Amino acid sequence: MKMKMADGNSAVLRRNRPGTKAEDWCNWSDEAFEEMDSTLAVQQFIQQAIRKDFTNIEEILTPPEGVEEGVWKYEHLRQFCMELNGLCVKLQTECHPEQCSQMTATEQWIFLCAAHKTPKECPAIDYTRHTLDGAACLLNSNKYFPSRVCIKESSVNKLGSVCRRVYRIFSHAYFHHRTLFDEYENETYLCRRFTKFVTKYNLMSKDNLIVPILEDQNAIDGESEA
Repeated sequence: MKMKMADGNSAVLRRNRPGTKAEDWCNWSDEAFEEMDSTLAVQQFIQQAIRKDFTNIEEILTPPEGVEEGVWKYEHLRQFCMELNGLCVKLQTECHPEQCSQMTATEQWIFLCAAHKTPKECPAIDYTRHTLDGAACLLNSNKYFPSRVCIKESSVNKLGSVCRRVYRIFSHAYFHHRTLFDEYENETYLCRRFTKFVTKYNLMSKDNLIVPILEDQNAIDGESEA
């Protein structure tokens, strides 16, 4: 949508109005990062790159010049959690407490839910909801993240634990709901992007990256074992 400015020039209004059709959603031209005049510019830049080509993970994970690394990691993790809600919605159709009474990934991994006063076992779908709710509470906390343009190192250090917990949603979906996982992954490349992200910024141990989603992951695992 374009609107007239006071000087007679046209400006692109990047806003989805009520009633916008699906094919017109976010259907505007790309904007250079330095022209994004907003405290949400980093989020806007990331989402723009995803819309442009969600399969181009390298471009999506490459920060523009001048962005603090802590802010870049924080905004990406926010975006991952938002997109993981889509996977959670799909899981609700078949991940029932009767069939998935524990949050597992293969027979070797059983995860305890940290949302309770004392961590305990939860049905997988409840674990998923609790984990995403907990991540949202932390990432929207004014105590730890009062700013979207500058983040304290002590707050950045909390991102690793969030990554470890939300990754378990990928692993459960992969090992126990493979068809559903593959459908969502083909639409988003979300697990691929997340795995590249946590590897690039050392937010998770490679030993915990149990979903073999990347073509070069076996080679990476072999190097770590050596």
